[in-house]
Amino acid sequence: MVEAMADEAESGCDVDDVLARRKGGRPAMGSAPASVESVRLDPELKRDLLLRAARDEVSVSELIRVALREYVKAS
Repeated sequence: MVEAMADEAESGCDVDDVLARRKGGRPAMGSAPASVESVRLDPELKRDLLLRAARDEVSVSELIRVALREYVKAS
């Protein structure tokens, strides 16, 4: 198996073929790649956030995005 993989690697690969076979990854969130932002949360806010996300059956990230969208819209 290792020999076969080494032979394949030495023969080169078609980049377009590799890119075409590529699957998975995170789904797009808009017209451009999403950014990752870091925030500090006090323990009580983190607990409340986790409880609310569990209650709503959504991820913490999704709950934060929803809250930020509503906040920005209300401004």
